[in-house]
Formats: sequence, C-alpha cells, structure tokens
Amino acid sequence: MKKAMRLAGALVFSGAMVAQVAAADVDAIAILTPEEGTDFGWNQQGIDAAQAAADKAGVELIVAQGLGYGDVRPTLRELSEEGADLMIAHASGYNTAAPEIAEETGVPVAIVDAPDARKEGLIGDYTLSGHEGAYLAGVLAANQSRSKTVGIVVSGEPPAWNAQSAAFAQGVHAADPDVKVIYAVIGPAAYSDAAGGKRVTESVIAAGADIIFGQGNGSSFGMLQAVETTKAADGGDVLFIDVIGDKTSIDKGHLLSSVVWDMTPVFTAMIEDLKADEYGTKNYSIGVEDGSVFLLKTPQVDEEAWAAMEKVKDGIVSGEVTVEPVWEATDVRSLMSDVAQ
Repeated sequence: MKKAMRLAGALVFSGAMVAQVAAADVDAIAILTPEEGTDFGWNQQGIDAAQAAADKAGVELIVAQGLGYGDVRPTLRELSEEGADLMIAHASGYNTAAPEIAEETGVPVAIVDAPDARKEGLIGDYTLSGHEGAYLAGVLAANQSRSKTVGIVVSGEPPAWNAQSAAFAQGVHAADPDVKVIYAVIGPAAYSDAAGGKRVTESVIAAGADIIFGQGNGSSFGMLQAVETTKAADGGDVLFIDVIGDKTSIDKGHLLSSVVWDMTPVFTAMIEDLKADEYGTKNYSIGVEDGSVFLLKTPQVDEEAWAAMEKVKDGIVSGEVTVEPVWEATDVRSLMSDVAQ
C-alpha cells in the first residue's frame, strides 16, 4: 500500500475494542482509491480534494491508492491501526467492506452512492453528481455539433454516471431537439478499460457523432485516443467532453470541455461534522451554484456556443432552470435517441 504523509505519533487501535472517535478529536483522515491518483479524474480529484481538505483542517492525510476493486478490508483495518479518524472509501465497490470495518473498528467511514446506508457517527455517504454541469455540457455540445449527432460513452452505469448521462441528453434536447444522442456502455464495470473505451468510442463516431461526452476514469484515456485518431463523417475533427478532472495538460487539440468536480467542500464538511459530533446525519453533494461543479473552457470552444451555455448556467443558479438527477439506468436509456449495442 502506498501512503502519503504517514501520521506522526499515530493512535493505535485494536479490533472491536475500539471506541468511536470522540467529537473534536480528528488528527488524521485517509482516502482509499481503486486506481492511481494520476487519472485526471475520479481518483486524482478525490486525492487532491482530500489533501486540500486535510490542509485546511490542519490534519494529516494517509493515501492508499491503486487498490483495485477487490477486498479492501485488510487495508481498511491497517488504516484504522495507523490512526485514521475517518476513512474515505472512494469507490462504490467498497460500499460493503467499509461499513463492516467501521462497525468492527469504530472508525467512521465515508462511502459513495449509498445514501440509505448512512449511520449517525459512523457511516457517511457522498452520492455526488455533476448533473447540473452535464446539462450545461449538453447545451454546449448541441450548439457546437456540426453533424447534429453527439455521443455518450460510459464505463458503466453507476448512479453518478447515470445522472450525468441523463442531464447531458436533456441539455442537448433543450438546446436543439433535432440533435441526435447516441448512448453506449463499454461494460458493466469497465472503469479502467482504455482499450474498450477506444473501441466503443470509435463505433459511436462511425455512427455520426462529432462530439463525445465520456465518463470512464481510466477508460477515458481510450476515449480521448479515439477522438484524436478518428475523423468525423464530414472529415473534420471529433471533440471530447470529459468529466471530473482536467486533461488539458495532455490534450492534443480535441478536448472541448470537462464537467469538473471539486470535492474539497465535501471532504471539508465531513471533517467539520466529525469535530462537531454530527457525522453521518446528512448526505453530501456538489453543484453549480457554489462552484464545486463547473465547465472547463478550452481553445476548442466556440464563443457563441459558450455564451448560450452561460445563459443557461445563470438560469440554474437563479433557480429558473432546474435539473433533477436521474439515477436509474433504465430511465437514462429512455432519454436517448439511440442506444448502441
């Protein structure tokens, strides 16, 4: 296990004898990620946000990254023994193991996409969704597509991806009902499948899309490679809209935007709630209004298309435009013009 800033003078706990962390006694937090924090996406943004929140609160951060999607119980136990007062299980695949270890050790955990699993003082949930930003991305895509066909490629259908896919399609159709939206899934949990991301994205481009909205963690690198190496039906460039992070440093002129998530306010609120003895009493979210969700602007953006998006953004902030999240995959698919098999 890789660790950053190992806790000095760590508290050592022992199995079921552990008492729940006392209010105002938060010295260290930990975050566990399935992939390395170099993906410009979910894993990297999570680690960076945890670091920023820890720095703000004056606590230590322990990082366990590249753990995969298997059994993380041993890692959770080790982190609790190293003195973590909160363990952020940064993958929905950890939603069974993390609560079990929290019950066993008494160390609070944070899990994703499981709001009903919340337990006061012990289990918190952060079912995050950038759906408001995805709606804006759909508006941008509809106004900038030459072919009037755009694509959505996802590495799976977890609630966060579903909410963004639905909102993107809704934004597209609100801006231009005549724009076709093609929806394609790489696999049931193909989050790190870059080869699959490239293959599926190429097929969506072949079906006429000239803008791809991709959600994929590691598989998004394959999506980006596909738009860089495949021409649209009119012979022009294909553009890519990413999610969660910022890939401009590796872009070759095909990145149109990204629905960026800043999770720092979420993790900051968790630490504050632990200190106030209020942890596990509420769920955490992100949104456009407080700037924790925003669209990245690149040189590929058309200024008129961006202005149209900004007008809709103002409507979301003022409350004139409401974007409700759609969590279920079956409901998402019903919003699409075409579902690729």
